[in-house]
Amino acid sequence: MEPKRNEIKHNISRRDFIKTSAAVGAAALAGATSRMYAAGPGKVRVGLVGCRSRGTGAAMNCLDSDKAVELVALADVFKDKLDGSLRNIKKKFGSRVKVTPGTSFVGFDAYKKLIAFDLDIVILATPPGFRPLQLKAAVEGGRHVFMEKPGAVDPVGVRSVIASSELAEKKGLSIVVGTQQRRMYQYLEVMKRVFDGHIGEIVGGQCYWNWGSQNWHFQKRKPEWSDMEWQIRCWPYFTWLSGDHIVEQHLHNIDIINWAIGKHPIQCIGMGGRQARTGEHYGNIYDHFTVEFEYPGDIRVMSMCSQIAGSTSRVGERVVGSKGWAYLNRGSGEIGGRNPYKHQGKMISGFVKEHADLVDSVRNGKPINEGRQLAESTMCVIMGRTSAYTGRALKWDWAMNASKLDLSPEKYELGDLPVRPVAIPGKTQLI
Repeated sequence: MEPKRNEIKHNISRRDFIKTSAAVGAAALAGATSRMYAAGPGKVRVGLVGCRSRGTGAAMNCLDSDKAVELVALADVFKDKLDGSLRNIKKKFGSRVKVTPGTSFVGFDAYKKLIAFDLDIVILATPPGFRPLQLKAAVEGGRHVFMEKPGAVDPVGVRSVIASSELAEKKGLSIVVGTQQRRMYQYLEVMKRVFDGHIGEIVGGQCYWNWGSQNWHFQKRKPEWSDMEWQIRCWPYFTWLSGDHIVEQHLHNIDIINWAIGKHPIQCIGMGGRQARTGEHYGNIYDHFTVEFEYPGDIRVMSMCSQIAGSTSRVGERVVGSKGWAYLNRGSGEIGGRNPYKHQGKMISGFVKEHADLVDSVRNGKPINEGRQLAESTMCVIMGRTSAYTGRALKWDWAMNASKLDLSPEKYELGDLPVRPVAIPGKTQLI
């Protein structure tokens, strides 16, 4: 029997919210983003896998989180990406960057060499299609992990992330993930009130990542690039690498809806297409999606996401209850209805706080494991994408347990790699 809505709310209030927000604690609410720890200020050695803009940013966030963090190793498929990242990080952090030619690893197997090096934490910030394999290697190698979202691009990858998360738990390793909104002040304050019943029983919601831009990380192909090199350098536009923008970006919004409701959806129906970005240079992804997610208790959530230049931007989450509503985005948070509230307090960088929490967990021997949380949110958006691609309504149980979809290439090498055709609803088949 499914729990009633008020039972769901009670469970979240007493269990998941406390578990999630405990890491923030009094220091975070006072505005601290770095501090000394009870175990002392010993050096924390960090390696970065994936030296693009988000990887470079994640390494900087980690260095910002605690003065005892040192960056000691880098890995990327391409040397120019590694060199550029190293220059940018060194410019800001100087002597705390201990990377040498001997700890700079290039190629498809670079992550293995980095994981084998003497490290405390591995940051995984490659294109998402690589993450399940790299998380598995990091956990098997006994490393604590910060992993960017999403966790995977297909159901096979999601199941791999869950298995690695379970292994990390057995080994006492931390996995902290890049769903930074869960650590932002306005989200914590508004969600605390949601869980305390200020908007009543949740009855529905909406979420959006409608972005008035369409050339995100776009690079024109150079004649000397092979298929594989072009696709990796222009990774957001290929489903096997990014999962499509519904998976790579919109996951943030669905993750907040899952947090608020306390459950993953049981089924969905979606639609989408490719009207503004139609050229072959835009790979095989869509430029817009709309998906209805159905949660236990007949709670319906409508989600939208788009990457279309000149369109109206809206990024945020709205949860509707029997007594009011809550609206959140990265700049504000408020509640309307019988118990109005508007967050006007201090802000905290969730980008830095997630690394501070990870370093703290490593120092104090109190693992944080967010692997399954990320895996389930990732499966939600994969399910929405698959519904839109095929034109079919989908159930969670099928996607999680039965789908055999694996988008990874047969081999990882710089050579030929034909682009999969753009999905056509009604013709593209479920796998």
